[in-house]
Amino acid sequence: MNAPHKTIVRVRDVMKTQVDMVDGLTTVADALRMMKHVETKALIVNKRHEDDEYGIVLISDIARHVLARNRAPERVNVYEIMSKPVVSVDAGMDIRYCARLFDKFGLARAPVLEGGKIVGIVSYTDMVMKWMGGGCC
Repeated sequence: MNAPHKTIVRVRDVMKTQVDMVDGLTTVADALRMMKHVETKALIVNKRHEDDEYGIVLISDIARHVLARNRAPERVNVYEIMSKPVVSVDAGMDIRYCARLFDKFGLARAPVLEGGKIVGIVSYTDMVMKWMGGGCC
C-alpha cells in the first residue's frame, strides 16, 4: 500500500517577493524612510561586489542597537548593526525543511535566493499560514 501523496509546499510558494534592499553605508534613518515593505520587518543589505555576501537588518536590530541605546539613527550606518553573511534559503526548498533550519539557527525570517540573487523573503508566519491553509503536511 502506497503512502498518500502529500503536496510539497516550497519556499517560493509562500515568500514575500517585495523586499527592501539598501546599501550598507545608508544611515538607519534614511533606510527607514526608504522602506516600502514594512511587513517584511527587514532590510536586505546589498552586496558591495560580486565576491561579497548579502546582509540583513531586522526592525528588532534597530530597536536593540539604535533605539534602546539612544543612538541617533541619522548617525548610525546600516553596516554597523547588520548581520552578515545572512543565512538564506533556496526558493525551491520544502517549507518543512525551511522551518527546521529556522529552528536550528534561531531565525524568524530569511532572504530567499534563486540563482544567487535575492528573489524574496520568507518568515515563520508565511510558512505556517500557508501550511494551515494549504494542508501541506
